[in-house]
This record gives sequence, structure tokens and C-alpha cells, in this order.
Amino acid sequence: MKAAISPFAAELARIAHDAGRLILKHYAGGTEVRAKADASPVTAADEEAEALILRGLAELAPEVPVIAEEATAKGRLPKVAERFFLVDPLDGTKEFLKRNGEFTVNIALVENTRAVVGVVVAPAKGRAFIGEAQTAFELAAAEDLPLEFSAAQRIRARKAPPNGSVAIVSRTHRDSKTEHYLATYHVASLLAAGSSLKFCLVAAGEADLYPRHGRTMEWDTAAGQAVLEAAGGSVTMLDGAPLTYGKSGHGFANPAFVARGLG
Repeated sequence: MKAAISPFAAELARIAHDAGRLILKHYAGGTEVRAKADASPVTAADEEAEALILRGLAELAPEVPVIAEEATAKGRLPKVAERFFLVDPLDGTKEFLKRNGEFTVNIALVENTRAVVGVVVAPAKGRAFIGEAQTAFELAAAEDLPLEFSAAQRIRARKAPPNGSVAIVSRTHRDSKTEHYLATYHVASLLAAGSSLKFCLVAAGEADLYPRHGRTMEWDTAAGQAVLEAAGGSVTMLDGAPLTYGKSGHGFANPAFVARGLG
């Protein structure tokens, strides 16, 4: 029997798709850019998309707290327990500003420190990814059409080809530690991409390995990790332990990690 997308995950995808449509309006027409306290850029697209997502999540699951990037930057940080949402309304703001299309909308549900449901929408690429319950899907995300869940295709991470892995790295945060790490693998080709799209390309079997040594936050990675793990891949810290969530004592920052396909 064909696996189906749950109503809950479908609603998360609709919310993310609506946020993506809003972002594309700014993408087409330009938007004001400001610097946050950490010097990273923020735009009206980030803030308006986050407001839309927060409204949608409040209707869908009002009892579940939300850790969202822009609200957190302004000091609005709810207390989290075993179950909470992580939201990045526009992951890859630099890619958005460079107009290369490699930005995403990320929504994840965390339960007991693990990202168990994840939705990643890449609006400029017209791609949407959903991961839940050991099943991952991809579907088209056209700006002018609703999501067609009946047309979703299951995706599965692949085993690295015998002639070497396809590694994918951050387009804007590549560093020497990543280069040294990749040197320990048989890498046949190297791709660069922005945002959580990297996790999804591994989940879809378009790449095999994504190491990240630079700083990331939980809202950057949770949705992509949920998609990849549902597709059979893994995301671990460098010691092999799973990358987990709810690290409030560390400001919700992640350690270095490696995302992999099936080996």
C-alpha cells in the first residue's frame, strides 16, 4: 500500500508553501535589508513569512511552543518542553539576496529532542520536501498553484556510487575544516548549495555527503534532518551521536555535524 502524507504534515507543508509564495513576491520586487545584532542580514521577507507561519501554527497546534529565528533574535523565546516547533522562515537569506534561488522555508516538529516531522519548501526552485515516520516525499511547489499531495513522490537516500561520493557543501560557509574532512572520503564530485536544500538533495539521492563545521542554529537544520532521516539517511555529530534539539543552554546552536545518505 502506498504511504500517504499525514494531514498534519500536509498542513505544515501548506503553511510553508504560503510563506514561500509571500517570499517570492519580495524576491520579484526587491526588499529592504537590515543587519541583526549578530551582523547577519534580515529582510521584510523573513519577518512577514515568519508572521504568516506563526499564525498558521497557532491555528494548527496552539498548545505547541514555537522557536522561530526572527522572534528569537528579538528576545521572544518561549519555554520549550518535550514537544515544540522550530521555524526558519527564510533559510539562506544571503542566497535570497544573491538571487540564486537556493533559499528555503523550514518548519520542523521536535519531540523528545528529535526532529520527527519536517517540511522544507524551496519556492524559487518549485520543490517541496516532507519527512515523517520513516517516509520522505517530494512534490512540486508552483507559486501559482496549491500543493498537489496526490502527486507526491517518495524519495530515498542512496548508497554512494562505487566511483565515489557526491559531496555537497555550503555555498557561503565553506571552510578549511570541511576541506580536511572531505579529504578523508573518496569524493568523485563536489556541489555547492545554500540553505537546508543540501539535506534534501541528499535525501533525494542527488548527493551523498554534507559535512558542516561552521556555526548553525537548530532552526537551520531540524526540518532538513527530519526529511533526510525519513529518507533513510542520517545526521550525526562528529562523534557519531545523533544531532539533537532543544539545546537551550547553548542558545539553540548546533555543533559540527555530518549528513549522509545510505553510506
